[in-house]
Amino acid sequence: MTRKKRRLYMLGLALLGLGSATALALTAFQDNIVFFYSPSQLQTQQVGDRNFRLGGLVEEGSVKKQPDGVTTVFRVTDTAHTVDVRYRGQLPDLFREGQGVVAEGRMTGGVFVAREVLAKHDENYMPPEVSEALKQAGVYKNPADSATKTAKKE
Repeated sequence: MTRKKRRLYMLGLALLGLGSATALALTAFQDNIVFFYSPSQLQTQQVGDRNFRLGGLVEEGSVKKQPDGVTTVFRVTDTAHTVDVRYRGQLPDLFREGQGVVAEGRMTGGVFVAREVLAKHDENYMPPEVSEALKQAGVYKNPADSATKTAKKE
């Protein structure tokens, strides 16, 4: 075997190894990727049977505790569309109607079954995905803007 052929075989084996490593890494990442959708985006896109994050505002008057004392049903809205959500577990202390929320789970029979619910952590914070979805829907109200206006009036 000539040196040139040996070099080509080594290069081919290196490329095969690199391709295999890349395929394995992408396969591992595919299981960990979680997409974010607003209620309006769910109306236009098919998400299939995979986990994703749903974000928006908890609709006023929609939070209902089930008789089992553990399950809570509520609706998430971006003011254009709403999605029914069912969550089994203890909700975060900051979970309230009219507040921003991000829930992770999957759609089952037209209802979003959440396995985790995240609420905003202070008066001015809203997850970037939720604020972007509300901006696209044209209903985003920046709390910092209202605080600035109040400060200017004083």
